[in-house]
Amino acid sequence: MDDLKATMFIAGSGMRAQGVRIKVISENLANADSTANTPGGDPYRRKVVTFANEMDRALNADVVRVNEVGEDDGAFGLRFDPAHPAADETGYVKTPNVNSLIEMTDMREANRSYRANLQVIETTKTMLSQTVNLLR
Repeated sequence: MDDLKATMFIAGSGMRAQGVRIKVISENLANADSTANTPGGDPYRRKVVTFANEMDRALNADVVRVNEVGEDDGAFGLRFDPAHPAADETGYVKTPNVNSLIEMTDMREANRSYRANLQVIETTKTMLSQTVNLLR
C-alpha cells in the first residue's frame, strides 16, 4: 500500500510542476506582443521553468519540483516602427523574445505530461480499489 501511496504523490508532484509550467507558458503567450512604453526600453522577456528532483524522505522517493522560474536571456527582436512610443533613435522597437510556435509546442508537451501523471493517479486509484475489494 505504501508503494501505491508513493506513486500517487510522485505523480501529483509531476502534475503540480507541469501546472506551473503551463501557467508560465500562458503568461509568455499573453505577452508575446508586449513592448516597452519608453524609447529604447526592453519589452517583455520570456520566462522559462526549470525542474529539479527532490528526495521526499517521508515517501523515500524522488519527486519533481519547480526549481526556478527564470528569464530567457535570448535576444529581443527588432521591428521598424518609428511612430511607436518605444522606438529608439533609429526607429526600431524591441519585440519580446517569445516565439509563439515554441510556446505552443512546450504547452502541448506540458499538457501531455500532466495527462500522463493524471493517468498514473487514476490507474493507482483503480489498483487500490481492486485491492480493497479483494481483501473483503
